[in-house]
Amino acid sequence: MLDDDERDIQTTVREFAREHLRPTIAHSFESATLPREIAREFGRLGLLGMHLDGYGCAGTNAVSYGLACLELEAADSGFRSFVSVQGSLSMFSIHRYGSEEQKNEWLPRLAAGEAIGCFGLTEPDFGSNPAGMRTRARRDGTDWILTGTKMWITNGGSADIATVWAQTDDGVRGFLVPRGTPGFETRDIANKLSLRASITSELILDEVRLPASAQLPQANSLGAPLSCLNEARFGIVFGALGAARDSLETALEYARTREVFDRSLASFQLTQAKLADMTLELGKGMLLALRLGRLKDAGQLRPEQISLGKLNNVREAIGIARECRTILGASGITLEYSPLRHANNLESVLTYEGTSEMHQLSIGKALTGIGAFR
Repeated sequence: MLDDDERDIQTTVREFAREHLRPTIAHSFESATLPREIAREFGRLGLLGMHLDGYGCAGTNAVSYGLACLELEAADSGFRSFVSVQGSLSMFSIHRYGSEEQKNEWLPRLAAGEAIGCFGLTEPDFGSNPAGMRTRARRDGTDWILTGTKMWITNGGSADIATVWAQTDDGVRGFLVPRGTPGFETRDIANKLSLRASITSELILDEVRLPASAQLPQANSLGAPLSCLNEARFGIVFGALGAARDSLETALEYARTREVFDRSLASFQLTQAKLADMTLELGKGMLLALRLGRLKDAGQLRPEQISLGKLNNVREAIGIARECRTILGASGITLEYSPLRHANNLESVLTYEGTSEMHQLSIGKALTGIGAFR
């Protein structure tokens, strides 16, 4: 089912996650931080923009990228979110819609982890309805002036470059806003119960003046940022399965060693039924992810199919994580065991890159030909 290159990439990322990421999870969770130096480690491993070609990117296939996302999220969703936002949102937006000058300036640095990127689309009042965004960009001579606020932006507080989407007189356009630009600031969101090993921020743009060269020249409608989101959603289809797999492995090991009524917990029929059902759903989700990956590599993957993959795999993954917590009993509420941490993270994954409800409507439109978004 996997070729040698895909298998090697998955093994490499799994070993990297076990040796370098898992030992840092407790600290990142408790401090609600993601060390900036992790970007260079991901860059050295070739994970940043790995599915893109040229400009220092690895140029792997979609399935390899998905398998890398799976192994990163098996450690923690925060790691996969960083790689997903860096490669499939920030870098993809530049790679697909940027000028040659923009690509040469930013993509090699982003691929190496020398720079960090973020993607500013969501606003405080406009998540599922990005067409209603209030951020505006107006012409002033040859310059652009941007004003507005973006919310729930992964990597925002650490980003060196932000892809910001704004309404113009000619529709939605994208702009590259470097950190340090006058009028541009970020504020990290505190007190999160989910995705604690990730930096989530608000972007504030107050009369930010940008040269004409900051505009992404090939992005000329709302379809541009939505296509970037499809890239990121694809990684989630695989990534969520990593959280589910790690939860299941943790619960299985616990059940084998925990004694209840002088027997191992694993010997009870109800425990085995739970484990069997979760293994079934994990396997089905993996087959779905691989099928979508093969379609993407063949250039045949449609947006509604990505919606189907995200809807199913995140829904099943969060169910698996929660069920695994029940097997762990009271021990499952501690940071020593991963399922509840994964379940909390998946609450964010369930919402970002399109809520479950929006993906249901996307699938419904594909089936009926009728849009029910309004």
